[in-house]
Amino acid sequence: MEELITKNLEVKDNLKPRFHNQLDVFRSTFLSRPIALRLWSSFFVILPIFVQAPWVRFHPISALCATFIILFAGLLLSREETDKWFIVGSLLLGVSGSWLGGCLFWGWLSAYPILHIPVEAVALPLAMVGLGTKWKIGSSFYISSLFGTAITDMTIFMTGIMDQWKEVITADSDNAPLILQKTSENLIQLKSMSIIIFTALIIWFISKEIFNNAIANSANGKALLVSSYVIQTTLIVDAIFIFLAIIQPTLSGLV
Repeated sequence: MEELITKNLEVKDNLKPRFHNQLDVFRSTFLSRPIALRLWSSFFVILPIFVQAPWVRFHPISALCATFIILFAGLLLSREETDKWFIVGSLLLGVSGSWLGGCLFWGWLSAYPILHIPVEAVALPLAMVGLGTKWKIGSSFYISSLFGTAITDMTIFMTGIMDQWKEVITADSDNAPLILQKTSENLIQLKSMSIIIFTALIIWFISKEIFNNAIANSANGKALLVSSYVIQTTLIVDAIFIFLAIIQPTLSGLV
């Protein structure tokens, strides 16, 4: 009996390291899976729309200060490259760059659309350097977000509704809906819709090409996956806002 108990204890002791190793592998790889990368990347693209956008309009200074909280959280989570939360921490570093540019522009410079991309690109030099470091996932997130924003602005310019941007921002609450209604009418013109659809197809093709060239089990591959997911999510969000701008202009995102 004593011998049987001893053998059982030995078996349990041998299984413990194996169990813990499997658990550690699961923890470290779960956030690296494509579905997890997609969820986190999409979440951080959508977050500024529902949190930062209204916040920065009512209190831009506190919204700007939140940049440093996001940055600190990202640095804290990405201290160890092998930690299961490293990818989230790296993504937060990219989010902090986008958050900073968004606060600076929408808080104080929103009436000057020509400055949108230059201001949003405030962290671009750091992101370019970051592509060669362990934080390449966060850098990829920021650069892809900036790319999506630039394409959106370019489309707005080509459709001829850039002028309405400044008019809406500077208009009072009574006149803004009228200007947005005019913008909505311009969007449903054949020329504008053709430009929007053509641009959307090109962007979707680019995102798919990036996705097809990504290898999920490598750092560079994860960065490419994040880029693809960010661009796709930006495209979907833009499509939703265009749809809303047509059926209900006041929901276009400019007010």
